[in-house]
Amino acid sequence: MTAPAVLVPGAVFGTIGALAAFPLRLAAREVERQHGQLRRGVVRRATHVVFGRALLAKAGLSRNGDVEIERRVSAERVAGRVLLSENGFLRLLGLMKAPEASSLSRQSLIEQSRLSGADLGLLSLFDAFEHDSEPYSFRDLILARKYAGLIAGGATWGAIARSVHRSGPVASLTAKSLNVGSQHGRAGAIYLEDGQSELDGQLLFDLGNVGSTGDDTLEELFTEAEAAEEGGDHEGAAALYQRCLAIDPSDAIAAFNRANCLRAGGHAADAAHDYARAIKLDPAFVEAWFNLAGLMSEQGREASARRHLQKAIALDKTYADPVFNLARLEFDAGNLLEARRLWARYLELDAESEWARVAAKGVQFVDLQLARTSAG
Repeated sequence: MTAPAVLVPGAVFGTIGALAAFPLRLAAREVERQHGQLRRGVVRRATHVVFGRALLAKAGLSRNGDVEIERRVSAERVAGRVLLSENGFLRLLGLMKAPEASSLSRQSLIEQSRLSGADLGLLSLFDAFEHDSEPYSFRDLILARKYAGLIAGGATWGAIARSVHRSGPVASLTAKSLNVGSQHGRAGAIYLEDGQSELDGQLLFDLGNVGSTGDDTLEELFTEAEAAEEGGDHEGAAALYQRCLAIDPSDAIAAFNRANCLRAGGHAADAAHDYARAIKLDPAFVEAWFNLAGLMSEQGREASARRHLQKAIALDKTYADPVFNLARLEFDAGNLLEARRLWARYLELDAESEWARVAAKGVQFVDLQLARTSAG
């Protein structure tokens, strides 16, 4: 058997997409029991990101849905977080049995199947193989070869991932022939060898048998709220996040997102209340401290903004944005030496962006002022 993974105490898990196989509420309880944290969405201090398979169903309804998933996967990898599939997450928690021992490396699987590394990574992330990461098994190699053939025939990784779970255990597909066809007018659909069974990606997820109605309703509401927020409907999104909070008053992410929507809609006082609520629920929520500081600054409450920015910096010493904003506050207050120190610190964290160029000019300006004062 593969050695079981162990949850590292203090690990912080974020989720992108709802879990299809297990209620998030129960997963959060188990993570907490093992001295970690699970949050809906992804916060800065997240060490791991779980990609829920329900994300596939949502992506299948949008023309660019799979492209958006690829973008999110790439962004989280660049951020240095550990990416987990649903099955990988449950195995890490000890809630799912690990597959039998395996020995194939990722590179060996790619070479023997001719499946691209990118497609292998995405299909693994959505549990289209027996194993969610290397070492892979011989059954995984068989599946990889089948998937490579499907892709050569015009299928996409997303269509495959949405389809393979429809027929039962993924490993069972190793004994079946998969084809891309157009029976019943469904161009690009994937079929079993009998020509009768269509693996319909649109019908992949049956969430009604998983967890309680409350769990499903909350996930649906949160997904709807995120979509409204992304679409610019801040009032509608705020109302939906409020419904999420009515179901789960302990959800700091819903409170934070609602605050952002209220702020965008011009409801500053209510936004401040929800930022404070998010912080009360999760005192280490650095983004909430930072955004509340921004709101205070917009209202001319510099002292309060300064305190919140200082707290954000203390919580996350690699978070460049509060360092820059605090430098600007200190400069406006005439505290040139402190502003210079903070701008210099910002440049240690970010030396490439447009804000870095502004910080560099700030340092130069203060140095020039000090030189003039000394010369005078």
